[in-house]
Amino acid sequence: MKQLNTRLALLRKLMAENELDGLLVSKPENIFYLSGFTGGEGHLLITQTHAFIAVDFRYYEQAENESPEYTLCKVTNGMSRWLPELLSSEHIRRLGFESFYITFEEYSKLKTALSKGGLDILLTETADLAGKLRQIKSEKEIDAIKQAAAIGDAAFSALPSLLKPGITEQQLAWELEKFMRNHGSQSMPFEVIAATGANSALPHARTRPAAVVYGQPLLMDYGAKVNWYASDMTRTVLQGKADSQFKKIYDIVLAAQQKAIDQITSGMTGQEADTIARDVIEKAGYGANFGHSLGHGVGLEVHEAPRLSPRSTDILEDGMVFSIEPGIYLPGWGGIRIEDTCTLKNGKIELLSKSDKQNPYI
Repeated sequence: MKQLNTRLALLRKLMAENELDGLLVSKPENIFYLSGFTGGEGHLLITQTHAFIAVDFRYYEQAENESPEYTLCKVTNGMSRWLPELLSSEHIRRLGFESFYITFEEYSKLKTALSKGGLDILLTETADLAGKLRQIKSEKEIDAIKQAAAIGDAAFSALPSLLKPGITEQQLAWELEKFMRNHGSQSMPFEVIAATGANSALPHARTRPAAVVYGQPLLMDYGAKVNWYASDMTRTVLQGKADSQFKKIYDIVLAAQQKAIDQITSGMTGQEADTIARDVIEKAGYGANFGHSLGHGVGLEVHEAPRLSPRSTDILEDGMVFSIEPGIYLPGWGGIRIEDTCTLKNGKIELLSKSDKQNPYI
């Protein structure tokens, strides 16, 4: 409870800086972060003096058990029906809301309800105030991500026993998922990717009922989840003897990732971090084949702030957790990506995923 109270205090400080009397929190990850509620549906209303959790009948008991510091609002219909009365009772005049999550329909209904009720309340879009707090992880949060990463590492260690002759991409993806679930992971933070041959040239490839091809790149991107916190890792391997093209591209990607791991420090921008790895790939002549960003934040969501990209102005700080994942994708041949989840500690990168990447041959 102490940690949740600290988070509320920090959020209220941000609210005051943004001149907000109240903040409506609707995104499930932010609700969990601020209240401990894991139901996935509902809203929080935070003021400078009170905190409310609004859920329907399905979650009354769960909210009482998981969020005892919050005043429970038992709702039976849409937000536009119950929120105006609560805002009025709390004398809210300027309400922040998560514009990236609230639909236009919900916003329109709420605005109409406020007008019909004669309430002069200014609805103010916010730039994910709770999300800003989530960027810096506590030791407890990082420990959960470490545990999730360890499950992913264990799955990779089991890969030789999972790669049966004739196994398809879909079957391999399921075997990886099944392994992680059997070893303590909650639901997958994202759909497991297992892509072979030319399919691996698609950064977010969809697994197919096609057999994994011997002697062609096999890219696997997956993560586990522990205590609601995710990990994210990609390894690309080759069954069989070293192929000259594979070795060339793999060594470039590995060099780019390792340089980023060695040189990313606290205080630099996401753009500066991205440039470290991108320069290696561009100088090797494959800049046009690295079309995505270097990395993204990892936590309650597998893609969150900060961003490590060519245009990111995010400042990297100790306690942040993010991926480092350069890649080269050659249409018709395949792709190679190497990704690790890491954190910044004492100004330097510390890897949380530890699977071998020096020897990609199986």
